[in-house]
Amino acid sequence: MVNIYEAGPFEGRLEQWPVLAISGALEVRLAETEHEIEQAQRLRYSVFYEEMSAIPSHQMREQRRDFDKYDDVCDHLLVVDRDAHDEDGQPLVVGTYRLTREKDAMRAGGFYTASEYDLSGMLNGMPANTKYLELGRSCVVKSYRSRPGTLQLLWKGLMAYVARFDIDVMFGCASLPGTDVTEMALPLSYLHHYHPMPEKVRLKARPELFVDMNRLPKDAVDPREALRALPPLLKGYVRAGCMIGDGAVVDRQFGTTDVFIFFPLSDMDARYKSRFGLAK
Repeated sequence: MVNIYEAGPFEGRLEQWPVLAISGALEVRLAETEHEIEQAQRLRYSVFYEEMSAIPSHQMREQRRDFDKYDDVCDHLLVVDRDAHDEDGQPLVVGTYRLTREKDAMRAGGFYTASEYDLSGMLNGMPANTKYLELGRSCVVKSYRSRPGTLQLLWKGLMAYVARFDIDVMFGCASLPGTDVTEMALPLSYLHHYHPMPEKVRLKARPELFVDMNRLPKDAVDPREALRALPPLLKGYVRAGCMIGDGAVVDRQFGTTDVFIFFPLSDMDARYKSRFGLAK
């Protein structure tokens, strides 16, 4: 049984926040120490560079951590197993999300997603007081992906964060494994035809990186088959109501093909709002 804790308002960063949600031995909360951030980075390294096909820098390989300048300005959402421990005897981090608000992204020179997509259509097309949250680096330990509640708990924590900061729009890059876009014609075309961003805020991949997602005509796309072909996280985003930007980007460092996700909370599917505690 999952329980969301009630908490009063906090200003600034969130190191003082309590546990956001629990499910058995698992709990979701924000990283409070450098050690916990390093645990998240080691988890990311294990998933992206050892399990998948990402190519680490020399420093990353030496330290067996995935890191960049954004780690110093963002919040790290963690799923922790209190019954398991790392080599230092600390509760084991088994899932993570990197969460970056606009004021924090500016400290790093802009959002990470801007390295692949021109964000001006979104940032200029939405109301001036829109509160944005960039999602990134989401991953779960392989042995916990099929464990009931792990990914749901990560989403519970994300939605608690969203509610407490009154976020209007979540966005970021979501990935399909592989770099051969010809093999992804069905899922890419499905996302292009069935889940486009609204025209007034639609943004594109940067011109030098743009890969056309319109690879099959709409009448040749079987939505059910295409949905089955999506990775679990991206499938969850789509089912919850996210929309997709124009153009994919091949990320050769990570061995993935990225698409832009645009997720206004006002458009979130009512079933997901209820499930994750956002229903009014």
